[in-house]
Order: sequence, then C-alpha cells, then structure tokens
Amino acid sequence: MLLKDKKIAIVGGGPGGLTLARLLQLKKVEVKVYERDKDQHARVQGSPLDMHEKSGIAALTKAGLIEAFQQNFMPGADRKLIVNEHAEVFLSDHDKPEENFGHAHFRPEIHRGTLRKILLESLHPNTVVWDSQFQRMEKQGEGWHLFFKDGRSAYADLVIAADGANSKIRPYITDIKPFYTGITMLEGNVPDSTVNAPNVHKVIKGGKIMAFGKGKDLLMGQKGNGDLGFYASMKVPENWAATNGTDYNNHLQVLNWFKQEYADWSRIWHPLFENAEKPFIPRLIYCMPVDQTWKAQPNLTMLGDAAHVMPPFAGEGANMAMLDALELSECLTDDRYQTQIEAIAAYETNMRQRAAAAALESLENGERMHSENALEEMLALFSGH
Repeated sequence: MLLKDKKIAIVGGGPGGLTLARLLQLKKVEVKVYERDKDQHARVQGSPLDMHEKSGIAALTKAGLIEAFQQNFMPGADRKLIVNEHAEVFLSDHDKPEENFGHAHFRPEIHRGTLRKILLESLHPNTVVWDSQFQRMEKQGEGWHLFFKDGRSAYADLVIAADGANSKIRPYITDIKPFYTGITMLEGNVPDSTVNAPNVHKVIKGGKIMAFGKGKDLLMGQKGNGDLGFYASMKVPENWAATNGTDYNNHLQVLNWFKQEYADWSRIWHPLFENAEKPFIPRLIYCMPVDQTWKAQPNLTMLGDAAHVMPPFAGEGANMAMLDALELSECLTDDRYQTQIEAIAAYETNMRQRAAAAALESLENGERMHSENALEEMLALFSGH
C-alpha cells in the first residue's frame, strides 16, 4: 500500500478532515489531525447539516458510523416552510409522508456538534492534536516539516489541507483565490427559541423556514439543543460588513438595521434580532472558480472548503468535504495506483469536476434566492422537485 509506514498530517478537524482520519485509520494508516481549536468544545457550532445519500451518507457508511448517525440525527429537521416577508406560508412539506433512510430525496439533518462528537469518538486516542494553529511548512526530504503558532512542529510524509475557506495550506498548491459572490449573510443564534422567539418557534415546528422578499431573505433552522440559528441574507458590496456602521454586539443597532433594510417585513421576525446571542456574525459568501486547475504534487493535497469553497445554497459544503475524504482515502489505499502522485492526481481531477457542478448549482440557487421574484422562483424550483 502507498501509505505503508508513512506519516499523514491532516490540517483541520472539520467533518472532512475527521472523516478522512477515520477512513485512513480503518486501513491502519498512521494519521494525525492538527486542529486550531483549543478542544472539541471550543467552537460554537452553526446550523445543522443535512446529509446526502451519495456523499455524506456514503462516507459515514464506509466509515462504519451510519448506525451512530441514525441514532443521533434530528427527525423532522429537514422539513421546510417557504414563506413571504409576513410569514405567510406558501409551501410546506410538514404534511407529507414521513421519509426515512433509503428514500431517494431523504436528507436527514444532524447537529454539527453531534456529528463532530461521533467522528471524534471513532478515532484512536490522541489522533487529534488540539490547539495546533498552522503557521507554515517547509519541504523536508520527501515530505513536509509543519510549524504551529505555539512553537511546536511536526513532520509528515503527506499533508492534507482540510483547513477551510481561508486555508493557509492552499497557497502551497495553487495561487487561485475565491471570488466574492455578491452575497453576505448576517448570522445570529437565538437560545431557547420557545422563550426568546415563541411566535417563530410555533411556525418553524422543529424544521426550517426560508422567507423570501424582494432580493432579501431570512433563512433559519431549529437546532438540536433548542436554539434557533438564522441568517439575514442579501446582496451587498464586499466591504459592506466593515463599512455599514453597525455594531454587531449591539442588539438595538442590529434591530434598527433590520427595520430599515427589511422595512416591509413583519414584526414577527424582530425577536430574532432582539434576543440573539452576541455578536452577530457577517458571513461573506465566496466561491472558487469552477474552472480551476493545478498541478498535482506527490505529498500534498486538499479537500473540502480549502479546495472548493462554494455558497451554501445547495447544502453541498460538508457533503462534498466528506465525499472528498471518501474518494481520497480510496485513491491513496487502492493498489490500482503505483505512486502517490498518480493517486492524488486521480482524486483531484474527479474532485474538481464534481465540485464545479455543485458550485454551479449553488451559485444559480443563490441568484434565484436573491432575485426580485425570489419567492416565485423558489416555489417553482421546489415544486419541480
């Protein structure tokens, strides 16, 4: 096997990196995951993830974790409502027959923290090296010498970047950079929505709401812990978040911004902004060029957002990362390939092709969702499904 007696470093402990570590350990490969978080509880986890049969679910199945997933997913969290600015319901799938694993369009959702816990518990002890903020690396022999912020360093025969959209390892592979899509999402999280946003809680029914106005959206989903995550999504200049004058730690300022920019929207949404945890977080939405390419290297590659960050409007981000992990692990442990560079080149060629297709779908959905006729366009899209 190509990786026999090799040391593998995965930089980044998100779903893609942890899935890859699990799959490689099943093949008895020596692997370490270097994660910048202080520990597994350090990061506030965002909205739930919906897993797709041919990507996220396929990777979990191969990793031997599908039973744990089935025991921990959030039944009903995939059910959605499409509403207008006034929370009037135009489409609901809450009354459709209950779907389950094996249904073609079933997309079960799971809390990000729960998925991370499942993946972490599947790894050998001390696989993840916490509080390891990558700084730089240098070529050493046929591998790499990695340096971290706290002064530690490590050697690896093969480095895999799983460090997200702002990857510090990607520049060692390519100079291609993501472009701004024109969309920014202001993220908020309402703790215990039964108390802090009771009217929205009654409407959402444990699932998700997609509220469409003229060029502006509110997207929200119930989390497994009773919180409600939401995003005010709009088309604005790339410097909007830094120049609009809003203090994201000030509820009143953010609420006043919402009242002004979403002037025609119902007051039912106001408690989201009044009672969210501080600070609100602007999320600028970027995408890698869909025609990107680079020359494969024998000891370095990447997966997930590091390789192909894309908008979230098709639910493909984590799924693509986990499918990357599945396909990369198979290429690196498959006797079809005689050399590492041959295996990595095969993985990267296929990964770029399918990621480009997913990115195009996400970009197109983003345009629909932020058009002047967003409600009509999205109703037509989901009715077609």
